[in-house]
Amino acid sequence: QVQLVESGGGLVQAGGSLRLSCAASVRTFANYAMGWFRQAPGKEREFVAGINRSGGSTFYIDSVKGRFTISRDNAKNAVYLQMNSLKREDTAVYYCAAREPRVIPTLKYDYWGQGTQVTVSS
Repeated sequence: QVQLVESGGGLVQAGGSLRLSCAASVRTFANYAMGWFRQAPGKEREFVAGINRSGGSTFYIDSVKGRFTISRDNAKNAVYLQMNSLKREDTAVYYCAAREPRVIPTLKYDYWGQGTQVTVSS
């Protein structure tokens, strides 16, 4: 069983930055690929970024490439999403999720956090 808790969301002006964190309660965090997802009002949840178990490979959707950076610290059982140059269209609830063994850009992850709200104002 993996428990995930996100933090770091908030209200930010367009062009600003936020860093999301996801803390995992599991003994074998390094066994899990991790993903960040988001769901805007009235829209489906979508994959945003993913990172493999070692942290050596990362994946992004086109709309966040060059602005968002996913990273992980297996010693701290944590994954992060650094979000720069935020846009209004980045407004959503952001979720982290875990699965074994590899990153996939779909919703087929086994464990999910409760989400953290990110609101970007103009």
